[in-house]
Amino acid sequence: MTLDAALSVATGGLRLLDRQMARTSDDIANAGTAGHTRKVLDGRAVTVSGNGAGVRAQAATREVDVAVQAAAQRAGGDAAAAGLRAHLLGGVEAAHGSPALGDSLGGLIAGLESSFVALREAPADAVRRSAVVTAAGELAGRLNDVSQAIGTARQGAQDALRREVAALNEALSEVGSLNLEIRREIASGRSSAALEDQRDLAVGRIATSLDIAVIRGQGGEVTLVARGGLVLPLTPGATPFTMDDATIGTGAFHGGAGTLPGVMLNGRDVTRQLAGGRMGAAAELRDATLPRMQAEADLAAAQLAARLDGQGLRLFTDADGVVPDPTAPYAGSTMIGFAGAIRVNPAVAADPTLLRDGTHAVAGAVGGPSNFTPNPAGGPDGFATLLDRVLDFSFGAEQAAGVAQPGFATTGLGPDGTLASPLSGLRTLAEYGAALVAEQTGARATASAAEERASSLQSLLQGRFDERSGVDVDAEVAAMVQLQTAYGVNARVISTIQAMWDALFGAVR
Repeated sequence: MTLDAALSVATGGLRLLDRQMARTSDDIANAGTAGHTRKVLDGRAVTVSGNGAGVRAQAATREVDVAVQAAAQRAGGDAAAAGLRAHLLGGVEAAHGSPALGDSLGGLIAGLESSFVALREAPADAVRRSAVVTAAGELAGRLNDVSQAIGTARQGAQDALRREVAALNEALSEVGSLNLEIRREIASGRSSAALEDQRDLAVGRIATSLDIAVIRGQGGEVTLVARGGLVLPLTPGATPFTMDDATIGTGAFHGGAGTLPGVMLNGRDVTRQLAGGRMGAAAELRDATLPRMQAEADLAAAQLAARLDGQGLRLFTDADGVVPDPTAPYAGSTMIGFAGAIRVNPAVAADPTLLRDGTHAVAGAVGGPSNFTPNPAGGPDGFATLLDRVLDFSFGAEQAAGVAQPGFATTGLGPDGTLASPLSGLRTLAEYGAALVAEQTGARATASAAEERASSLQSLLQGRFDERSGVDVDAEVAAMVQLQTAYGVNARVISTIQAMWDALFGAVR
């Protein structure tokens, strides 16, 4: 090998080592930076006419386990979705009160029944009549609180959808811009590793909004496909997803003749195609879970008012004095929103003797309550006919002897009549109230448990990803020492060649 060739090899090695040390220093400096992955910078031997002529540095590349990365992103999306559910359902759980303290819906129904039992023992006792009115007011207030909490959570889901649409558009635009930059860098023979790190961060943000699959192209670009086959546009600066603002009422729904806005993709409604992540969770809460919960609360309120009214005591009404018919189809009925409107009948609150005497007559009918005539003015103070009817039938499983109460509807629920409830096979008010509380408060606990599981899985997968693709500072420092040693060796080679040149020139002189 000539001295020129030896010098070329040595200087090429120094340049490679210099770039590798710079790469290692950058990895160490950014070890704690979100999204930064370990970079690898290899050299390629250069030959001229079959003879070695040194080494040339390749473009830096990443060591990324894309399978683990995708699994971690999916777990992150699951955690984000469950976290949103737990947050919004937490208000509903709080509004239900505490079953242990007896102030939940089931406990307050039992408390109202107990107050009637006490009044039955002394129908003329004004204090006991007042206690029934108080218990009825507390029960109506609890239903009002639950309905308001469900409405607040549903509005929160609507607002979350709007926020996610804006965040999704921003992240999609960023991925589109980075796709272009990465293609240019690769086409120019330069490293795109740092840009790929940035793109992965943006893709990770998208994965918290929607469950997506990442398809990697040969030119370095990626295509994002949401669950269900929805291809996400990656146009820099564009806002392909749009959604109008809305204030949600209890009777509002999305789709068909509904008035709630949908998530639009280039003018096409894709709300029902959203799956996974916070967008999928928000859409499901707004359009299914919370409307179903509202319907369950409305049914409880309507059955409560109607079962008492059917025996001759109009204890609960809405502001217009209406008692809904719980046997009618829920969609389009006066039951919608009744849990938020129910109140103690002002006539009963003003004259609690009506609790003993009755508010109206009942004309008995086959398949319904038996006939009832109220206690007339000046009637006996110990009149107990109505109280017996209330205790035997309003709070029982029958309307009259041998006549079952109408069941609580489990299908045809929601403002559009498309939802179903799991609360089936229940007959009494107390049973339904207790089951409703358990089901609706348990939804938050279920969401919290799902969030914990998904977060734990995400942490596990992220740890595995970091082991394979992240920066190990100790290993990088050790590599730096090796590079410095190699640099010193190459420097000595150059010094030796320089000495040989000097000796050669001296001999020529």
